[in-house]
Amino acid sequence: MRSTGIFRRIDSLGRFVLPKELRKNLDINQNDYLQIFTEGDTIILKKSQLSCALCGGTEDLTDHLDKKVCQHCIAQLTGK
Repeated sequence: MRSTGIFRRIDSLGRFVLPKELRKNLDINQNDYLQIFTEGDTIILKKSQLSCALCGGTEDLTDHLDKKVCQHCIAQLTGK
């Protein structure tokens, strides 16, 4: 794990701001979802994808190489 050297204070509601440069570098945009994991005393944030990486569909999603792909796109890609 690499340190960014960035520090943020938590407010009274438990919120903090992800710096703009970090959001830009990780392609995190307004209304994106982040998954929250813990590992020991470490908090891990990961951008979550809730739609097909190819068509944007939201039904029948399958994980493939850390991306979501719908069954329709899989069928088109495999010719089935």
